[in-house]
This record gives sequence, C-alpha cells and structure tokens, in this order.
Amino acid sequence: YLNIEKIIAAAKSSEAEAIHPGYGFLSENADFARACLEAGLAFIGPSPEAIAMMGDKAAAKRHMIKAGVPVLPGYQGEVQDDVTLVAEAKKIGIPLMVKAVAGGGGRGMRLVSQTKDLSNIVASVRTEAFSVFGSNKLILERAVIRPRHVEIQVFGDAHGNIIHLGERDCSVQRRHQKVLEEAPCPVMTDELRARMGEAAVQAARSVNYVGAGTVEFLLDENGEFFFLEMNTRLQVEHPVTELVTGLDLVALQICVAQGGPLGKIQGDVSLCGHAIEARLYAENPSQEFLPATGRVEHLSFPDTVRVDSGVETGSDVSPFYDPMIAKIIASGPDRETARLKLMQALNDTVLFGVSTNRQFLIDAINTEVFVSGEATTAFIGETFASEDFATRPLTDEVAALAALTQYLASRECVAANIPREILGWCSAHPLPQLFEYDGKRVEVLSRSSSLFSLQCGEFNQEVRIEDWSPSRAQFVLSSGRKHIHWHQINSAEIYIQIGAATYNLINSFAIPAAREAAVGQGDINAPLHGALTQMFVSKGDAVDVGARLAVVEAMKMQHDILADVAGTVEEIFAKTGDQVSANAPLFKIKT
Repeated sequence: YLNIEKIIAAAKSSEAEAIHPGYGFLSENADFARACLEAGLAFIGPSPEAIAMMGDKAAAKRHMIKAGVPVLPGYQGEVQDDVTLVAEAKKIGIPLMVKAVAGGGGRGMRLVSQTKDLSNIVASVRTEAFSVFGSNKLILERAVIRPRHVEIQVFGDAHGNIIHLGERDCSVQRRHQKVLEEAPCPVMTDELRARMGEAAVQAARSVNYVGAGTVEFLLDENGEFFFLEMNTRLQVEHPVTELVTGLDLVALQICVAQGGPLGKIQGDVSLCGHAIEARLYAENPSQEFLPATGRVEHLSFPDTVRVDSGVETGSDVSPFYDPMIAKIIASGPDRETARLKLMQALNDTVLFGVSTNRQFLIDAINTEVFVSGEATTAFIGETFASEDFATRPLTDEVAALAALTQYLASRECVAANIPREILGWCSAHPLPQLFEYDGKRVEVLSRSSSLFSLQCGEFNQEVRIEDWSPSRAQFVLSSGRKHIHWHQINSAEIYIQIGAATYNLINSFAIPAAREAAVGQGDINAPLHGALTQMFVSKGDAVDVGARLAVVEAMKMQHDILADVAGTVEEIFAKTGDQVSANAPLFKIKT
C-alpha cells in the first residue's frame, strides 16, 4: 500500500483515469502525487508543491508567517543541533511542544513541562521522528495549555476560487489523536468563524490550493487562535461537515479534479444542525489506549446513524494498519439531539472478539464536561482517572443473565421442531442447569418456556424472556428490563454486551464437552479463545492418548490441550504466544 510503482501499474492496467488517495498512507505524499501526474493520471488532491510545502512543519510555519496567518511563537530554523534547540527552547519558555518537522497523526511530538526534561525529550522526539518519518528535524512551539483543537475545512478549484465550509472541533484526543469530532464548534461565534475562516482561506490561497484541505488551529481560552498545520487531504472526520453543510465532499473533490469550478461562493455556505463523530478503535483504554489485535467474531451497527467502516464479521485486526474499526456519526437539529443519538448508537453497536474503546466513548459523551460543550485537549487527562478505564466487573446479575442467555442459545439449537409453549417443560421435578464464570456459580431453573429462576450469589430472582433473537435478548427483572447483545462461540464460550460493558465469558462446567468434540480424530482444535501460553511437543514427537500438548489461557484460567489419539505429531499450526480462536486447528496427530 506504500508501493507507488505498483499502485500506478494497477491504475494503468484497470484503465483508470484518476487516483483518489483516501486520507492515509500516500494521501499526503508529494512524490506520489507527482508520480500520478507524470503517468498521465489525475491525482484527486492538491499539487505536489502544495503537499510538500504543508508537509514540512518548519517550512509551513515560515510560509504562514509570511502569509500573515497567526502562528505560535517558536523555532523553525534550519540549524538543528541539540545545543541550538535547547537554547531556543529556553528563549521560548516552558511549557513547550517539541515536534517532528515531518510528523503527523499525533506521532513525533512531546510536551515539555519542566526545563530539566528538555534535553531528554529533544533526543527522544528526534529518535522517534527518524524511525517513523525518516527525518530527525524538529520545530519548537510555545505550548497552549487546555486549548481547543479547531479546524477549518477549505476547498479550492483550478480557477482560483477558494472557500471554507465551516469548522470542526476535534479537541477530544488521546496521544494527540482524535477520538470525538463535531461540527460546529460548541463555542464558535459568527465573528470568530469569519476570522478563522478567512485565515484558513488565506493559508490555502498562499499555496494556490486546489481540492479539499484542512487548516488546523489551536483556540485558547481567550478566543485567540494559532495555526497548527494544514492537512492536504480529506480528513477522517469529514462526515460531520457533510452532515451540517449538505455537501458531498468526495463528489466535490472529483468535480474539482476534473477541472470543474466549485460552483459556490462563500455566501452560499450555511451550517444547519449539529453532527458528532465517534471513532471506534480496536484498543485497550485501560492500557493507555494501546492498539488491540484479533479476529472480529461478530460486528453489527445500528441503522439510525451514519457508519463508515471497512471492517466486518470475520475480519482480522492486524498490527499493520490503523486500529480504527469504524466512524459512527450522529446528527440532529441541535447538539443535544445529536449527542443522545450517538449515545444510543454506541449502545447498539456490537463488536465481539477484540477489545475496543466503545465503553470509553459512551462514558466520555455522558460526562458533564462534554455535555456542556467545554471539552478541551486536556479533557481525557482531567476528566478520567486510570480506574475509570477498567473493564466493568462481572456482577452476580450479569453472570446470571449470561448463563440464562447461554442456556437459551443451547436450547434453541436443539428445539427447531418443538413447539415453543412446551420448551423447558419437564414431567418430573426440573433439574437446574449449572454454569460457572470466573468463579461465579449460576443455577438456571426453567419454570416455563419463558420464565426462569436464576441464582448467583446474592442474585436470586425469577426472570422472564420478553424478546429473543439469534443475537439479542430482552429480559424482565424486578429492577426493570435488560437489553442484551450476545454471540455464542461454542458450548463453553459466549460474548455478552449489556449497555457500555462487554464480557467474554467461559463456562468452566462446559469446557470438557467442548474439548471432547473431536475425540479420536487426531485433529486437535482450540476449545476456546485465548492465548497459547505453553507448548510441550514438537513436530515429529510421539504422544500417547491424554498427553499434554499445550496450554491455552483465557479469562485468567488455564486449559490443558490433550492428545485424543496415540501417534506422531504431524503438524503444529500455532506457536507459543499466539492468540488462538475457538475451534482453530492447533495440532494434527498421525496414528
């Protein structure tokens, strides 16, 4: 995906006339834009010269100063030795931002809060910049504490027309990467929008900009704004602008790339309503939002909002791409309507198999700070403590409802030809079904086809099924209704989602049954999802029935993988440290 020659060859072989670079990878690569033009292909974006100018943070800042665009005090000189940078940093003062000239996407930037840390941070950013971007050049900027990150969408055509399409507030970020975006900005005034919009248009005009671009600003608490950078591409968050302007930005990009005029002047642009976008990431908020990988076992989105996604059930989230699963965008006539629609949409989004930030997103948009529209770039650090990111604990109630769901799922599998009204009926005294999740023992007793007694610790209630489908359930408890999304992997393992919380539960009582599914075949599969923590055999080893082959760890429990026949280990399909899926092949034993 970074091989320019192969992309050009693919375009030619398919007789394409143009290439749309998206908003990642080569979208801001001047060499790629130039290669497209040299190959006779239209590059749906700005000129290589504009990309090169704005892609170099030092050159871009020097250019903005000449163009009269407000910038932060700092150093963007050519002299790059550590002594010079440290000296210039002391002139600017603390707090200070150290940034890679070629940086982007939140990479290659650090905040210096104490002078004593300056030398180490300069060295650290320089190393990261060279490793990630191939350039170790840096710039220094005065840090603005608790700013808003506000960006202006600009659009230019080949006829010299440049307009802006309003702003987006992208202040909610982790590791300098955006998580929530909205349009318009909650604190924007007509006067401030006009000033910021004019500055953005001025920045674009100074490089003869053609196509979609975004000029990013920091907005301080006094209403002053400063140029941050210009993204010479379509932004990930462009849908919120589309929803409040009624414009299709991609269609407009293609029109402009064909040589057509914008067909609009600034006075034609108006903003209607409000839109908020949440980025659903495969990541672990409890581990400083580190990316997560794995197989997406089940994924579904509500149809009440706009969803942009390239991932589906069965997809693998690998370590080689951005961990974003989807963009979920809600809109309405006002901000609160859009916020409530987004909250409901996030509750109705179901993703099992890989860790996500869904719980955090729901918590974030429900905070008083976000509801009041007061979030700044310091929002996450100031609003959340580390314990707020922890996985919701497994309560007695959740364990009981999970057991009932798993019981019903198993019953449905064998009850295709049984009338629903006699499901669960027994002529003798009914026996309880037993489940155990993470040490919580649950008894499920069927009273009728739709009424059950559940007991788990302090939870002892009768629960009625109000609605049931192959992916969701609605139960009535003494405390009210509970809506559950679920997905069963096998007789031992089930995923349960209740509100913001998601659980991957393994019924320890059912593990032997799952393990015996292929007894005597010599094809040894994983009985459940987990990590392959130990391996006891190698290819060619002789084994007896019951020999210990490996250990799979899941939900803090270790499960032995045993040989089901005597013979020779012919194939090993995984290695120590691998995450394995339920039913994934592990060993083949030849008898």
